[in-house]
Amino acid sequence: MSDYPSALPETGRDATELLADIAAGRETDLDWKSGRAFSLVYNAADDDLETLQHEVANLFLHDNALNPMAYPSLQAMEQSIVAMSADLFGTDARSGALTSGGTESIFCAVQVARDYARQVLGKPEPSIVIPSTAHPAFDKAAKYLDIEVHRIPVGPDGRADVVATAAAIADNTAMLVGSAPCYPYGVIDAITDLGALAQDAGILCHVDACLGGWLLPFWAANGQDVPEWTFEVEGVTSLSADIHKYGYGYKGASVVMYRDRSLLKFQFFSFDDWPGGFYGSATPAGTRPAPPIAGAWATLVHLGREGLQAKAADVLAATQRLVSFLDATDGIDVLRRPEMSVVLFGTTDPANNEALATALHGNRADRSDFESASRSIPGTGWKVDVQQEGLHLMISPGHLAVMADFEAAITAALATISTTQPTQTPTNQSRYADRAI
Repeated sequence: MSDYPSALPETGRDATELLADIAAGRETDLDWKSGRAFSLVYNAADDDLETLQHEVANLFLHDNALNPMAYPSLQAMEQSIVAMSADLFGTDARSGALTSGGTESIFCAVQVARDYARQVLGKPEPSIVIPSTAHPAFDKAAKYLDIEVHRIPVGPDGRADVVATAAAIADNTAMLVGSAPCYPYGVIDAITDLGALAQDAGILCHVDACLGGWLLPFWAANGQDVPEWTFEVEGVTSLSADIHKYGYGYKGASVVMYRDRSLLKFQFFSFDDWPGGFYGSATPAGTRPAPPIAGAWATLVHLGREGLQAKAADVLAATQRLVSFLDATDGIDVLRRPEMSVVLFGTTDPANNEALATALHGNRADRSDFESASRSIPGTGWKVDVQQEGLHLMISPGHLAVMADFEAAITAALATISTTQPTQTPTNQSRYADRAI
């Protein structure tokens, strides 16, 4: 592939030649369509859906959602997405907004909590209390918004420690946070208890369902036990849920929803003391690309409840199969019982986790030379994330068709590394059997 220029070229390049170079460069990018990637992209394994999404993206490619009045169809889609989300999560149809992703949704919720604390609760220097498993987007928002964050260690089950959270509530606390589920472990915090704490303290409570928001309702519809986590929980005042995860829209589309519209109004910005005229927005972004909005709407309407439930069934089947395989495999511990589609596992000797990930990364059908694998080339092998405690996977519908191959890859990878028996009982399925899928 030609070098990427460090300065604007004097003359432009032929489009055909340029596309060929771009395609060549993509050979080292994450290969999610193969089913060998377990993060970043949620593979719906749906050719008809992907064709629809590409066509919708082309239709809106150059449009700008900065001014909704200029694009009535786009505005109608956005309002429809918020209304569908409200119907799914149990709140008012106008009490939410579409954002570019989970980070922006969380930012909005933290900003609302800050301003609500200052203007309604009389707390000029508000803080938020979050579990140690909460997404770093809360800390990022707090940095930009200049408020304090108090991270509380979780309990031995990986969930927010309700007693410790209660003890951390101070005079300046504006909001509590719980996850449904948390990213590192895939377990759902005790949202009912956190909501009750917030309600008793007269403060806000946010549920970060960026990961689970568009899967958990259909997880339950497929017969799984899901604790209450939506606005059905008294005390929950806001919720974030990414459509570009298990809603299968393309990046970036998320929603931030509120118990009522009075909270959403703290998010609005308007300014008319400007020669350019009135400027207003419902989220931090000004110019917003139109394709993710239209794509999210088209995806949700195309799939509907039946389609989302069917894809959830595939995710459930793949997750159950993988967990059963890992449970039966010598040298492997399942470190948390997944309450959704997040699987955290590792070798019985944690020191070998990195070696296992490297071996998996180099494991291709046409290649048995694991030691020569390069983890700097994400397009090869099986891409798994390595966390502090083990290997982290997020299962998508596309993984069901390749699960047998992945199981064979794990077996082969284990054969290339030396494992030892743990010196103490590992944190495995026996501790979390009460919430197992």
